[in-house]
Amino acid sequence: MTLRRIQGAAAAAALLTGVAACSAPSGSTDDTGPAESVVIGVASEPDTLSPLLGYGKDGNSKVFDGLLDRDTDLKLRPALAKALPQVSDGGRTYTYTLRDGVKFSDGEPLTSADVVFTYETILDAKTNNTSRSELDAVKDVRADGDDKVVFTLKYPYAPFAGRTVLPVVPEHIAKGQDPNTGSFNSKPIGTGPYVLASWSKGEKLTFKANPDYWGGAPKVKKVTIAIIEDDDVRATRLRSGDLDGAVLPPNLAATFKNDTAKKTYDAKTYDFRTVTLPTSNKVTADRAIRQALDAAVDRRAMVDKILDGAGRPAYGPLPVDDPWFAKGTEREQDLAKARRILDQAGWKPGAGGIRAKDGQRASFTLLYPSGDKVRQDHALAYASDAKKAGIQVTAESATWEVIEPRMKNTAVLAGFGSNGDPDFGLHTLLHSSLAGDGFNNMARYDEAVVDKALDTGRRSSDAATRKAAYDSLQRELVKNPGYTFLTHINHVYVLADRWDGLTTQVEPHEHGFASGPWWNLEAWQPKK
Repeated sequence: MTLRRIQGAAAAAALLTGVAACSAPSGSTDDTGPAESVVIGVASEPDTLSPLLGYGKDGNSKVFDGLLDRDTDLKLRPALAKALPQVSDGGRTYTYTLRDGVKFSDGEPLTSADVVFTYETILDAKTNNTSRSELDAVKDVRADGDDKVVFTLKYPYAPFAGRTVLPVVPEHIAKGQDPNTGSFNSKPIGTGPYVLASWSKGEKLTFKANPDYWGGAPKVKKVTIAIIEDDDVRATRLRSGDLDGAVLPPNLAATFKNDTAKKTYDAKTYDFRTVTLPTSNKVTADRAIRQALDAAVDRRAMVDKILDGAGRPAYGPLPVDDPWFAKGTEREQDLAKARRILDQAGWKPGAGGIRAKDGQRASFTLLYPSGDKVRQDHALAYASDAKKAGIQVTAESATWEVIEPRMKNTAVLAGFGSNGDPDFGLHTLLHSSLAGDGFNNMARYDEAVVDKALDTGRRSSDAATRKAAYDSLQRELVKNPGYTFLTHINHVYVLADRWDGLTTQVEPHEHGFASGPWWNLEAWQPKK
């Protein structure tokens, strides 16, 4: 997770009441037709639009491009690079040749110096990029003339090419600024298909098509992203015609099934919902409590009742149909096992059926972001299951401003998940070196077996060695869970049926404007 608000909203729905007049699909305030303008409702906004601080690191940022990007099937393909990289020196050197004639939206040409500046700035410890560890393999990046970039790695890093979807920024604009506080964070310049026209914090972002885009000028000329925290409000505004499309929980998306003017898109994902179990909390620090919670939870019921079937049980951070998933770690709810674990660890039933040990009640608070109905329902179901084992979980809603300072000691109903390679999501979730580093390793998980597996998976180029490492990691998470993994959720979108060319990818946790059926917005064509 790279952006501070990626799990929640940054503005109250009350702030959005004025958006309708200037962003309604009818488009009466500009000269774009109904198929040339789109208004999309999402739950949260980023803190920044600068890739130097993590924005768009997994691609699809719209304002920027990376050296590579991914197609519908997540296959890597050239973007700012002419071709996939040339790999040499036993997987330690990657050479990219830039596409000819690419310009930033201010008219300045893209050169290899821009690529070098982007990566060097992110790797600089003074830059507040919490995803820096993802580029740990990079020893050096240098320009070879104006059109070639050479990466030298410390060790062969099998999925490195997938890291180069990271957006490239213009050195001539960003170099003179502090990457943490400069104006580039809210006034970006990129090579992408869209240009930021305006940003009303907490309300909306408006983008206009880049007429000089190297991939061809987009047919959708104007895009408005309305920031609407509350799921019900997003659905209401979509129904009223105030929005063209929205990200919705499955139960709300289902209310549009008879609306012939709209189409629903259901994307499979790596996005999981989990409960962080901080090791600094007196109750959740106890391995027996964590093991009992893992056994007590009814994952299938959450998929059926909360997600209306639009998802899968999560037995760990990787979905069951991922080729890296450790077969045999699937497990059903087992309340007898949960009670047995607690009994053996000395947690005895007490007042109200809640267990206690050495005067400490088996009771803790679980925070979830307000306005997120799916997380609320997960939190309440989790609390209900835990109580059956004698553990009291008090679900409590709060804004992220309230949640963040409490994450060290308080459980959180969190969301994570990255596609492309297991290293992309598992290292930041579990490695002890990242414990408490912002949203990285929120549970402050510290397990030597898991650290070793993560390091092996990252540093080996042998597929069998990597598979064995990630297999052992997932099995260790069953023995010593630092999180209770609940569900992998599908992302569901409802959109006015006015365009052709819409598809979905298998998505990471981060979505909204980055993923969804609008991941390839620049390729949409108005319906005839």
